[in-house]
Amino acid sequence: MQRKIYIHQEKNWPNFEWDSAHLLPLVGEVRNMQGQLFGKMAALGFELRNEAQLEALSQDVLKSSEIEGEILDKYQVRSSLARRLGIKISGLIDSDRNVDGVVEMMLDATQNYDVELSQQRLFGWHSSLFPSSWSGMFQIQVGQWRNDTAGPMQVISGAMGKEKVHFEAPSSEILDKEMKAFLQWFNSEQEIDLVLKSGSAHLLFITIHPFEDGNGRIARALTDMLLSKSEKSKQRFYSMSAQIRIERKQYYEILERTQKQNLDITNWLAWFFNCLKGALELSSEILKKVLFKHDFWKEHKGNLNLRQEKMINKVLDGFDGKLTSSKWSKICKCSKDTAIRDIQDLIKKNILMKEPAGGRSTNYELFTKPKF
Repeated sequence: MQRKIYIHQEKNWPNFEWDSAHLLPLVGEVRNMQGQLFGKMAALGFELRNEAQLEALSQDVLKSSEIEGEILDKYQVRSSLARRLGIKISGLIDSDRNVDGVVEMMLDATQNYDVELSQQRLFGWHSSLFPSSWSGMFQIQVGQWRNDTAGPMQVISGAMGKEKVHFEAPSSEILDKEMKAFLQWFNSEQEIDLVLKSGSAHLLFITIHPFEDGNGRIARALTDMLLSKSEKSKQRFYSMSAQIRIERKQYYEILERTQKQNLDITNWLAWFFNCLKGALELSSEILKKVLFKHDFWKEHKGNLNLRQEKMINKVLDGFDGKLTSSKWSKICKCSKDTAIRDIQDLIKKNILMKEPAGGRSTNYELFTKPKF
């Protein structure tokens, strides 16, 4: 008889258990924070709410991919989201297929949270994540459940010959059965809070690991889908993925511990709710950023040329690296002399200043730094 190692080998899998007395205060705290956040956002105008949503969704897409080691271009992500949400922003740029694919999956999950989840829909999400059927240097099976022809699906670390197996997923032979049960449970109404269900769904999907790659990103999309449903809102003002990225080490550790124990997932859910609390607290930074940007343009709109507007928007959105005249020239496709004149004009207007730290080249930053 095979020794039980993983949670999915338990006799009553997938009937999770938890300590309600321990968890319900955490759920109540999260629910209260959700209500407070949406109350704050309701007091903002339509344009500011759109900007806050764009910022939160951009973080969600960027950080969910970053957790898996994939770095997306944030300007492409922002442009792709703005086009699909019908939000007018300056400096729209073209976006790659892989960026559009992640954006489409996330928007389908959050904008259509009340639409039934199906096998076909999950296959569509998976195909969006891997439009070329390649994951890095490896060709993968796209838009279908994985098969284990090359061996069992395992999460492994360590050098060749000294590998450590952190987790082994259920056999591909039972995936149809596992996923039919998952979809039935996901779509049905249970007498549990949807925030609690979102944590359970995340763990359940990650454990089944139905795809050859992309399981983490899809699990986080499912989490967002249920959180949107819990709030009865298509607008997102916080990013669970951004907080998981901050706590990535703990995230993988709690997942591994939970998948190697019994069906009591109290510790996992407690970690999940505390992570969600962190995400909701971070939403205040999103709000501060949006308000700072709004106030800046309220004061300076019409006083800058198009190149200056473009570059200052990039700085306000979080410029990658240091701002130099060379980068200004390259991004704006202008001469270095023109870039220097643009920058000197902004210095005179107390919009930019030289960074105090010296170096081989002069770097510039906002004269008034945002407090977030």
